Amino acid sequence: MTDRNSDQAHIPPTIAFAMGDPAGISPELTAILLNDGEVRAAARFVVFGDRRILAEGAQIAGLTPDVDFVSADSACEIGERPVFVDLAHLDPRDVKRGEATPEGGAFALENFRRALLMANEGRADAVFFTPFNKKAMRYVYPNYDDEIRYAADITGFKGAAREFNVLDNLWNCRVTSHIPLSAVAGAITIEGIVDELILADGCMREAGFVAPRIAVAGLNPHAGDGGNFGNEEIEIIEPAVRLAVQRGINAEGPYPADTVYLRARNGQFDGVLSMYHDQGQVAMKLMGFDRGVTMMGGFPFPICTPAHGTAYDIAGKGIANPGASKAAILLAARMAARNLGAKKRA
Repeated sequence: MTDRNSDQAHIPPTIAFAMGDPAGISPELTAILLNDGEVRAAARFVVFGDRRILAEGAQIAGLTPDVDFVSADSACEIGERPVFVDLAHLDPRDVKRGEATPEGGAFALENFRRALLMANEGRADAVFFTPFNKKAMRYVYPNYDDEIRYAADITGFKGAAREFNVLDNLWNCRVTSHIPLSAVAGAITIEGIVDELILADGCMREAGFVAPRIAVAGLNPHAGDGGNFGNEEIEIIEPAVRLAVQRGINAEGPYPADTVYLRARNGQFDGVLSMYHDQGQVAMKLMGFDRGVTMMGGFPFPICTPAHGTAYDIAGKGIANPGASKAAILLAARMAARNLGAKKRA
């Protein structure tokens, strides 16, 4: 595959697109997105998958794929029509719809690996993928904790990266992520909170915010109620917020977690920093499960995916809602375009 033209004037960003788990709704979502006019206008796409799996997804969605098919070892020019790299690595007869299998995991993992490498080599400006199934991925990559860990393993990235939840113009980030709830309090530090606020501020600016207003949630009920329900707010979270403000971050808090998302939804804040995974995930998914986006920030390029899963229960029924996937791919395109603009100005 040839490199993109070095002259970036008026050229939209290129997104490396990985087809996700073939046993869920990923094939039909892929077909829907690749035929969406707004999506196609936002970026150029190189899609990794198997054309037979795409054909099945398109049939379910009632569409005809409008892409240029190339083989894995073919050189191609990336133009206005999406380029579909046919890896020919999964026969549809080997797909067990609605079931996590090693075959499905290997398919999605190879697509993701190629998309990550393309972006890491500078031949794409962002990565997008339709939903994965972690159980299927672990069949072939036992160390697969989550997409951030895998992306770091494949690209050799050693910096700080974090998962963000995005719903329309509201962002959610977190201090701790995929750890047991019993370990959360011990994992929260002043330095950790400040680092997450700095990362969130940078990613949100990359997405177009000028000076994002970030509320910080407390850990304990009623944000500790002045120490009655815990001292983490007094001893750790409040000092961290003050330090972040001194470093130029527009942060406030800590606020009780049971009300801060209502305030953010009503426009008082652009983002919320939660202390642990479900504290923010539950609130964001309740507010807009069919529109939510997961963005992995901190890498040299944005990585986006819909916030929902593989939806095995409705796979093949032709009723998959593409709203979250479309929001995710448009966010990836927007962030990539801003990064290209910044590089050009520099």
